[in-house]
Amino acid sequence: MKFVFSQGVVPEAMALLQGAETKVLNALNMAEHPADIADADALIIRISRVPAETIAAAEKLRVIGRTGVGFDSIDVAAATARGIPVVLTPGASSRSVAEHTVALLYALSKNLVESHNEQKKGNYQVRSRGVTFELLGKTILVMGLGSIGGEVARLCRANGMRVLGYNHHMTAERIAALGAEPVEDFRNVLPECDFLTLHLPLTDQTRGLIGAEEIARMKPSAMILNCARGGIVDEKALTSALNEGRLAGAGVDCFAQDPPNADDPLLNAKNVIATPHSAALTKEAMIRVQKMCLEGCLTVLRGEKWPYVADPKVYDHPLWQGKQQTLRS
Repeated sequence: MKFVFSQGVVPEAMALLQGAETKVLNALNMAEHPADIADADALIIRISRVPAETIAAAEKLRVIGRTGVGFDSIDVAAATARGIPVVLTPGASSRSVAEHTVALLYALSKNLVESHNEQKKGNYQVRSRGVTFELLGKTILVMGLGSIGGEVARLCRANGMRVLGYNHHMTAERIAALGAEPVEDFRNVLPECDFLTLHLPLTDQTRGLIGAEEIARMKPSAMILNCARGGIVDEKALTSALNEGRLAGAGVDCFAQDPPNADDPLLNAKNVIATPHSAALTKEAMIRVQKMCLEGCLTVLRGEKWPYVADPKVYDHPLWQGKQQTLRS
C-alpha cells in the first residue's frame, strides 16, 4: 500500500502507517509528479492542487485525504466519477481557527500591529491616535455556523458581543441554539455590523459572495475577518474600501492567490493584518487533523465508508455498493 504526501505530516500521524510505503513530494501541484503518483493507493493533500488529469493518471488511486475541511484545490467531481472518496477532517481544527479569528478581532480593535511597529520606532504618541475600542456591545455577523463558526460565536458571546448568525443550510432554531440571532438575508444586516467574519467553504455559490455591493452596505468603522478562503471576498473591492477609508480594517488569513505575492494589493492595503494561512496550524490541531485524515484514508482502504467526505454521492458508485458505513465518535 503506497501513500503519497504533498507535504510531510506530524510523526503522530505517520505512526498510523506502519508497514505502508510512503513518499513526501513537497509539491504545490500534484500534476507535476506523474511518476510518483501513478501507483499510489492514497494521496494526502495539505496545500497542493489535485486536478482531474492527476486523478486520471493515478490508476491505482482509491482515496484522497485532505488535512482540513477546504477542498477547492481538489477536483472532487473527477474523484467521485471514479468512486474515490475525498476524505475531510471537520472539527479537528475548529478551536484553533476560532481562536485565531478572535486573535485577529483583538489585534484589530486594539490596533496592536501599528502600535507595536511605531513603539519600536520610538513613536510613543501612537497611543493617542484614538482608534482602539472595546468589543463589549459590538455586533459581529458570523457567516457559516459549522464547527468553526459556532466556536467563534461562543467566544464572541463570552466577550459580551452581539452575535448574528447566517447559514443557509441551518434552521433558525439551530442557529439560535448556537447562541446567535438568526439572519435570513445577511445583506440586510450588514449596516448594523461592526465585524463580519467568514467561515464558509469556497464553492461556486460562495465565490465573490462579499463584493463591492456588500462592502458598500457596511459602515466605515466596520471590519472584515477572513479565516476561510480568499476567493469568498472580492479582494479588489476590499482593497479599495480599505485604502479609501470606507472600511476600517481587515484580518486576513487567506488570499485568492495563496501564498500572495509580496506586492499583492490586499496584502499592502491600509489597516490589514495578514497571517500566512496559519489559523489551523497550531501544534494541537495539526496532530488532530492529520491523524484523523489518515484514519479516514485507512478506513476507505479497508473498504469501509468514511462519513466525512467532500461529496457523499461518491458512495453511489458501483465500487461502494454493499459496503459498510464506519461510525466515528
